[in-house]
Amino acid sequence: MNILITGTAGFIGSALAKKLCENGLKVIGIDNHNDYYDTNLKLSRVKLLLSHNNYKHYECDIANKIEMSKIFLEEKPNIVFNLAAQAGVRYSIEYPQSYIDSNISGFQNILDLSKETKVSHVIYASSSSVYGLGNSLPYSVKDRVDRPVSIYAVSKKTNELMAHVYSHMYKLPTTGLRFFTVYGPWGRPDMAAWIFTKAIFSDEVFNVFNYGKHSRDFTYIDDIISGLVGVMNSVPVGDTPYKIYNIGNNKAELLTDFISYLEKYIGKKAKVSYLNMQPGDVKDTHADIDDIKKDIGFKPTTELKYGLKKFVNWYAKYHDINI
Repeated sequence: MNILITGTAGFIGSALAKKLCENGLKVIGIDNHNDYYDTNLKLSRVKLLLSHNNYKHYECDIANKIEMSKIFLEEKPNIVFNLAAQAGVRYSIEYPQSYIDSNISGFQNILDLSKETKVSHVIYASSSSVYGLGNSLPYSVKDRVDRPVSIYAVSKKTNELMAHVYSHMYKLPTTGLRFFTVYGPWGRPDMAAWIFTKAIFSDEVFNVFNYGKHSRDFTYIDDIISGLVGVMNSVPVGDTPYKIYNIGNNKAELLTDFISYLEKYIGKKAKVSYLNMQPGDVKDTHADIDDIKKDIGFKPTTELKYGLKKFVNWYAKYHDINI
């Protein structure tokens, strides 16, 4: 079985590729290695993947239809994971066009090529950001998702609608996963775990919005990968073979508790500047995971305090810091 994963220089994509390689599957990875954040981190992830004989890597932008067509025709993937995307809610406020190019035009290419080459299942990254405003907690896949507060959220909801069209018209099996605040070793430098950890280690002041009154459904990377693998083995069927799942830890955690855990593991007090709510943000997130639990037996196992300890230990080792 050939499995194609886009975004394998990224956080979730590299972790999934590593797991599938360890399971003995052939993995074809694609990434454009853009400079949204430190490319050295991306190259380090790819270097680890290339140590597996069953991993093959292409440097390519998914928005490039010609190059993507060559890869699909050459590799003939059975399953496609689309985890490549322009990430970041806040970045989308300043650079909306990059989200249209990668998250929408790029995904159109994935769907077209999967249809043409008769891929058996397309699994793609959506986001908890699609819930936007007005829904009560916990967020359910049955909730309305037509009140987004960022272009990033718009691009992810658009992906879900596009996938539905291809599932309905062409019977292409698709599954979208609404990720809830993923963190862990090899994470992204633009996310809270990395930003806060770096600042605390460096005795630097960092901003916390909404005066720290946020709560988030923080989900450890290993639990995310467990869910992705489970979904891979559960292909949707029917006249419209289309599924959407929340994938989270099923628990809302206060941002102040998140910071307290980091202080404990790093051994330093945080220097925090509390600010108003930031545009494009939502106050709280909490995933209802009943559907994915029922369909594939998904069960997150990593509590926040243990996941953050693993992240801090990895961060210190990666940056050669003694703790």
